[in-house]
Amino acid sequence: MGAGKKKEKKKSRLLLPSLFQPRVLLQALRAIFSPPYTTKYPDEPYTPPPGFRGRVRFDAAACIGCGACVEVCPPKCIDMMDDTAASPPKRELIQHADACIWCGQCERYCPTGEGITLTSEFVEVGFRLEDFEERIEKELLLCEICGESLAPVDQLRWLVRELGPLAYANPTLMLTAGRDLSVVGEPVQTQGESVQRADRLRIQCPRCRRATALNA
Repeated sequence: MGAGKKKEKKKSRLLLPSLFQPRVLLQALRAIFSPPYTTKYPDEPYTPPPGFRGRVRFDAAACIGCGACVEVCPPKCIDMMDDTAASPPKRELIQHADACIWCGQCERYCPTGEGITLTSEFVEVGFRLEDFEERIEKELLLCEICGESLAPVDQLRWLVRELGPLAYANPTLMLTAGRDLSVVGEPVQTQGESVQRADRLRIQCPRCRRATALNA
């Protein structure tokens, strides 16, 4: 009989309305007198936590225009275009936020570590495609032999700073550093179609430098 009464008492307890169940009542009172869990955005600005992956932005001072971010972007949402006919020649990088997956690979593999970053911006609103584009332009250096694009000037300057004295073992880096120091003038144009020994001290792409070294 005692066991049967206990079962009936337990069954009647389960049939009580939720409001009269101690556990539910305690949670309701705790929620009433506790501060709000959610933020007051947009009435008050919201600051994302550290490590938040927001809108991608270029840093004009830190970006060297090397194009590493273009190579590692999984959705290929960063375009790189070289305009060798411009004066001076330029390279333009365009990041399309509407195609970005916020993976952070561009920031991770940036050689300088600061050229492209994922900011804390989380509002993505626009009415034109241009509103979702992040652009940056860099002066482009051309090969003085064939005229093909070699590298952005800022990339070569960055290599000179990183390599230090070792940069002077490379003629292109040596000439770049010398022109910044105003100790190297414009190259002397050699006569004839074939390369000459004097061409070895000119800014060249790897293909032309190899041909110059073999034929001069």
